[in-house]
Amino acid sequence: MKKFFIAPSILSANFSKLGQDIKDVLSAGSDIIHFDVMDNHYVPNLTFGPMVLKSLRQDNIIAPIDVHLMVDSVDNLIPLFAQSGATSITFHPDSSKDINKTLSLIRRYGCKSGLAINPEVPLSILNNFMDQLDIILLMSVMPGFSGQKFISSILNKIFKLRKMIDKYNSKILLEVDGGININNIIDVAHAGADIFVMGSFIFETKNYKKKIDMIKNKLNMLNI
Repeated sequence: MKKFFIAPSILSANFSKLGQDIKDVLSAGSDIIHFDVMDNHYVPNLTFGPMVLKSLRQDNIIAPIDVHLMVDSVDNLIPLFAQSGATSITFHPDSSKDINKTLSLIRRYGCKSGLAINPEVPLSILNNFMDQLDIILLMSVMPGFSGQKFISSILNKIFKLRKMIDKYNSKILLEVDGGININNIIDVAHAGADIFVMGSFIFETKNYKKKIDMIKNKLNMLNI
């Protein structure tokens, strides 16, 4: 049976008790922590930097942390996040002057490398990099803010990307981020996703285990 990964986005967590919130959501059954980094330049929002990530690692959070860079000048930040404890780092192609160089930089620092693709960006941009990727993050909302509605037309794009991955490099994990909830997660899974980034749907309740159990029960119904 296919392995699925639940990745709560801490963009929707309670920042006043971030460490405890993350521990609670991991204890409830999450697999990966999704760490959205925004610089108020590449996207119109400002979140957190490598010092926050480092403090989480110092607080004995050992789960994989997936850093999604929505920033300009990614090459300057990659070493800082890698040294602070990132497990994987994804970035947007247009935020790098040399995509090959940036992917190599991520791997040189011991992290899994990924590209993030916005809804309007064609999948063909991935063609020259498939052998260098561990993750492809497909945005199902426009990046910048949590709580947005899932763009339903992205389902077809997930399906096409799944076929592309299976053809060129089946080890790549397909991650989908934005607006995923209990009503559409089956469709997202059927289309080919491996990792489900979910923010407000999980963090809007105090009972994280109930929400994550609901998600896993839904996914366990799939025969794929």
